[in-house]
Amino acid sequence: MLGLKRNYIQNDMKKSDLPMYMKKLILILTALAGIVACSDRHYWKGADIGWATEYEADGQYFYNKDGERRECSELMKELGLDALRFRVWVDPSKHGNWNGREDLLVKASRARDLGMAIMIDFHYSDFWADPKKQNIPAAWSGKSYEEIRELLAEHTRDVLQMLKDNGIKPRWVQVGNETSNGFLWTVRGDQWGDPVPDSLGRVTILESVGHLRNNPQQYAGLFAAGYDAVKSVFPKAEVIVHLDNGFDQALYDSNLDTLAKYGARWDMIGMSLYPYWALDSGLETDEEEAITHCIENINHVWEKYRTPVMLVETGFEVDESRPEVMEKGRDQLRRIIRESRATGHCRGIFYWEPECRPDRYKLGAFGSDGRPTAIMDGFDE
Repeated sequence: MLGLKRNYIQNDMKKSDLPMYMKKLILILTALAGIVACSDRHYWKGADIGWATEYEADGQYFYNKDGERRECSELMKELGLDALRFRVWVDPSKHGNWNGREDLLVKASRARDLGMAIMIDFHYSDFWADPKKQNIPAAWSGKSYEEIRELLAEHTRDVLQMLKDNGIKPRWVQVGNETSNGFLWTVRGDQWGDPVPDSLGRVTILESVGHLRNNPQQYAGLFAAGYDAVKSVFPKAEVIVHLDNGFDQALYDSNLDTLAKYGARWDMIGMSLYPYWALDSGLETDEEEAITHCIENINHVWEKYRTPVMLVETGFEVDESRPEVMEKGRDQLRRIIRESRATGHCRGIFYWEPECRPDRYKLGAFGSDGRPTAIMDGFDE
């Protein structure tokens, strides 16, 4: 192709046109170089399997398609994945101590032994943290912003140092989980921490230390403390800011602009993308459109912030009575991998809790027999 282009230049161009054609040639060569660079960049395929050890304790096991029993991490690798993600709670003693430090060490050690890349997801809560709740750990409640900032940094350093002392080196670390509305703010909630609205549908925020709307500068300051703590233990680890609804460009602009305004830094943007929930919540009118908008947002945040993206959570419905549902999930997973990789700005994708059986979580990727469904074939893309 380049030879034909060179002959065209030599035979049909006027000497005065040469600079313009040379510019075009340079553009072609630059584009080709970019294509090569993108094709050489590794695209990670991973899973968050934080429930794995709890399942094992309950006597639930995992099997490959041939019915052969496998440890969950081992099975993920057998299915073609090369990365695992694990969440960390501050003090989960009221919740079986799952996702605490000892439980994390068990799961991360397995990933290390299998040679899989590791992502650590700090929730900075004693239990689940998400856009609707980011409850402050009980031991930190009532503390000042400055005190909580130091406690966050100390907790981050301690957990990562524990991993380092055991020969575990995370490639990525999330400072917060789905911090779309900030983090380290407490709502009036039920026993699970979920918000309980009053008779008028209003949610009461009891402590708003790191709430995005109420205390944007403190949100950025807390994130910065987490960033610095990560780098103090693992200087080369990539720090992720993780938001939900990857299809919502305005959400990302608002949150990331706030962090940037107050001097917070990040290395990578983490997105959650659940086409099923996007449609179910009414935020999108079509699952395929949710995917389209997320791909557009990947390009958008790259152009605006020059920061690569990782799809750190996704999932698709399992309905064993309707095989076509899992086939649709497989095809959507393939599409997301194909199109996000083609942007050149997305570094990979993680399925959230694929090992879950449908009676516990309907967006897992395994059947009631503990075997992978057709959804997991999407990782073949």
